Amino acid sequence: MSEMVQLRPNERLDDLCMGGRQIIQRTDEFCFSMDAVLLAHFLHMTGREHVLDLGTGTGVIPLLIADRAREITAVELNPVQAELAARNVRMNNLTDKISVREGDYRDPPALFACGEYDLVFSNPPYRPVTSGALSVGARAAARHEITATLADTVRAAAYALKHGGRLAMVHLPERLGEIVLALHAEGLAVKRLRMVQPRADKAPNLMLIEAVKGTALAGMRHEPALIVRDAKGRYTEEIRSIYGQEM
Repeated sequence: MSEMVQLRPNERLDDLCMGGRQIIQRTDEFCFSMDAVLLAHFLHMTGREHVLDLGTGTGVIPLLIADRAREITAVELNPVQAELAARNVRMNNLTDKISVREGDYRDPPALFACGEYDLVFSNPPYRPVTSGALSVGARAAARHEITATLADTVRAAAYALKHGGRLAMVHLPERLGEIVLALHAEGLAVKRLRMVQPRADKAPNLMLIEAVKGTALAGMRHEPALIVRDAKGRYTEEIRSIYGQEM
């Protein structure tokens, strides 16, 4: 680590189980969960990609993919989370690879150039503001489309991507139809789809999508489901491998 970790009120330090990397999060803000970790491991990367993370939060996805990317831009609207993301980058000695920009990606030209990136990651708010019990504050913005809608997110990704560039997104299976239409409207097509099931006998509660800019709609690969827990409630071998746990 580049500096002694000084935690402030309402902050905690979590181990990312990846080469000693750690992340500071606030207990009174939205903290990352498994969906971000699964998304970070979903795309195949060569190490040459220029990557954009839309709505980075405290920067967990950039921290997890840093060894597999050439350069990463992390965008965050919430100033508290953006400041934490920048601290996390410094703490993990990754300032030469990850840059954090505070701003609203509903105005993409204010944050990045058109066609600048090979890959875009997005773990967007899942629910329209009309659905579910609406929480308050930062957690509400992370879960509901208060600051950015699905269309806003896809539009920003399409603006950022080069022709042939890829978008990786985690979202709810129930919104697949909307997502396909939103992607199509911005010239992106789903090429890989993987459902995530809590257990083998449960319906999917998440899905991982890889879409490509400027390609035909045909040719989507529907991959075998990712099962989180076995019949005894333990993490499956694949989940343990993703989290870097010993088998």
